[in-house]
Formats: sequence, C-alpha cells, structure tokens
Amino acid sequence: MIVGSSDNYRNHQPRPLNLEYFIARKVAASGQKSFSRLIIRIAITAVALSVAVMIIATALIAGFKYEISNKIFGFWGHIHITDTDINRSLLDAYPIKKNQKFYPSLDTIRKIAYLDQTEVGGVYYEQMRTTNGGVDHIQVFAMIPVIVKGKKDIEGIVLKGISDDFEWKYMDQFMVEGERIVLPDSSASKDIIISQQTARRLDVKIGDNFDVVFVRKNEQLRRRFVISGIYKTGLEEYDKRFALVDIRQLQRLLGWTENEVGGFEVFIDDIDDLSTIVDYIYYDQLPNDLNAEGIKKKLPEIFDWLELQDINEIVILSLMVIVAIINMVTALMILILERTNMIGTLKAMGSSNWSIRKVFLYYAAYIVIIGLFWGNLFGIGICVLQDQLEIIRLSEENYYLSVAPIKMNFWTILGINTGTLITTVLFLVIPSYLVSSISPVKAIRFK
Repeated sequence: MIVGSSDNYRNHQPRPLNLEYFIARKVAASGQKSFSRLIIRIAITAVALSVAVMIIATALIAGFKYEISNKIFGFWGHIHITDTDINRSLLDAYPIKKNQKFYPSLDTIRKIAYLDQTEVGGVYYEQMRTTNGGVDHIQVFAMIPVIVKGKKDIEGIVLKGISDDFEWKYMDQFMVEGERIVLPDSSASKDIIISQQTARRLDVKIGDNFDVVFVRKNEQLRRRFVISGIYKTGLEEYDKRFALVDIRQLQRLLGWTENEVGGFEVFIDDIDDLSTIVDYIYYDQLPNDLNAEGIKKKLPEIFDWLELQDINEIVILSLMVIVAIINMVTALMILILERTNMIGTLKAMGSSNWSIRKVFLYYAAYIVIIGLFWGNLFGIGICVLQDQLEIIRLSEENYYLSVAPIKMNFWTILGINTGTLITTVLFLVIPSYLVSSISPVKAIRFK
C-alpha cells in the first residue's frame, strides 16, 4: 500500500533531462581528444583576446576621461559665475559685486529635484528626478594677464587671484614643492604659486623674487612677489600660463574695490549633475546681470578631445566582437562537419533539426564562456598590474598624463561579458542551419 498524496508523488518525480545540454557536455568532453581540440583552442584564444582587449581599452579610456576631467575641475571648478557681458574666455577682467545673495550660501544646496523629459517615438514623457548630489563649494576669483621676468627670460602669464574662501583640497593634489599662499587679514600677501614648467623656463625656485608688470591705460605697474609654492597639473597649455596670487593684489592693479571680483567658481559633488545644476543656479539663484556656465563650455577643446575617445571605444569594442564572432562561426562550422555521423544518427533516432542545432549552440556557448574566463583573467590582470606598477608611461605633453591611467568599473566589465556572450551565440544561430542540410542516410555512412 502506498501512503501519501499524489502531490507529494509528483514533487518527488525526477526532473526531465535536458537532452541537448547532456549531449553537448559529452561532445565537449570527447572533443578534447579529437581533431576539434585545435579548433576549440583557437576559438577560445580568439574570444579571450577579444574580451581582454575590450576590458583594457574601456579601463584606459575611462581612466583618461576621469583623470583629465579631475585635473581641469580641480583647477577651475565645475561652474563659473560671471557678468553676462563678458565672453567665454577665462581671461576677461570684468568686475562683479562680491556681496551676492547666493554667496556663500550656495554651497548649502544638496539634491535638486527637476523635471526630466524623455523622447520615445516622437512622444515626450515627463518624470520627476533628483540629482545625485549638490554644490560642494563656492569661491571667488579674478584673472589678469601680466608680463613676468625671470633670471634669463621674460614672457606673458596670467595671474589668478584667490581669497580666503579658496578650497585648497582641490589644489593640494597638484602641489609638488613649497607651501600654500598665506593670506593675512591686515594686508595683501606677496606670495605666488607658479607652475613647475614656468619655474624651469624662467630658472627660478622657491623663495626667489618674482617680478610682474601689468599694463593699464598706457601705464606700467610693477609688482614683486615671492615664490612660495610650485604646482604641476600636467595640462601643458595651462601650466605654462597660470600662477596663483592673493586676489587683493589684482584688485589694486585693476583699480577695483575689495567688494569687486572677477567671478565665482562653483564645485559640485557629481559631474553627471553638471547641466542640471548649471540651469538651476542660472534660473533660480542668480540676478539678471550674472551668468552661470559649465567649464566644459569654457574649455571646449579638451572636452571635445575627450568625447572623441567615446568613438574610439565603440570602434574597438565593435572590432573585437566581430573578431570573436568570425572565429566562433568558423569553429562551429568545422565542429558540425566533424560530427556529421553523430548528426545523422540523432536524426535517424527522431531528433529534430532545432534539437540538434541546440546541441551545437550549447557547445559554442561553453567555448565562449571558457574564452570569457581567460579573457577576464588576462584583461583584469593587465589592468591591475598597470594600476599598481605604472608600467606604461606616456608623454605628458601629448596626453596630459605621465602614466596610462586605469579605471575599471564592475558594470562595464559585466556588460562586456554579457554582451559578448549573447551577441556571439545569437550570430551562431545562422551557421547552425548547416545541420538542416545534412542527410541522415548519407551522414551515417560518412567516415
């Protein structure tokens, strides 16, 4: 007598066998001892190299964009608030009042709610979103071009004036020698921070006098500073042009009052929020005579160059996926032809063409997964070695960096693996139709 309900009986029934997957595993195991071993190894190597190149390329490009953007934002801030009458040049000296309703309270802004519009098929959908962060810091600045005289040469540079609200944590990362500018309350500091390139070009060092000449209304105004620090951002075009001084020195040279500055630099928490925060500041915080503009628009040449790297990334990824697909298609066709006798036997036993094709698609997926494993091991390993040992060195004049930067992202690597697996297997559906053209009678007799 059998005790128990029919539900319990059904629950303890063995799971149905995935016949195609079972046969694919057996074919894979026996393939290691046949001619197909060489074909499998070539296919695995091709997939592994393709994935490794994709991981390394994306990590390098992400590293370039991150490091160079950080250098620019660290030196200039993310947003500039200036008078509406000046153009986009960084060098315009046009005074605005320091006493503004948004200063310095702007840095208390955190997440901002905004209405996001998305177009789908010509129809616009609206959704409320919030930014990832807000405003981190705001500080005043002013800039004027001057002529400097060193021990051996004279040339033009730009003095950037800073005040006691200057956030040194952004500048400290670039300091290579010396100390910060001391900004006393009683009088304007005579300290100056110059770039390492300027120091070498003019043959000066920490503690040396640094004379500048400013021309105003056909009159030469001379000022003497003392070099307190030397910085290096690696941005060649900007290192050779800019030096930091007390903003009060520039106010005197320009004939401004202590309440007049060139503008405000704003630092934000997340660069992805830049356009949203720029719009919020411009429309909700500023008076009509002031303008807010992202630094990307003030320095378009560098950011346009960075945007071109996205095209390079797409080209590299596309080429590597194509290489993997071509190799896998070739390998699959050879594996199908090698297993002609097995295909004929399965057809004679009643297996459908789609069932047999699934066997080889499982087999191909197995090969791709093995290739992904070795590709990830090799690609991530190379990235870690470069990140830790800095093996690949670059010309800082051409690339703005002395070392090839690495920035790996888990989701990017996951996307590369998932995309490669799915795209490759989908493309293998077409050559798997070769199974349909094989006659059972001829295949069984095939030797």
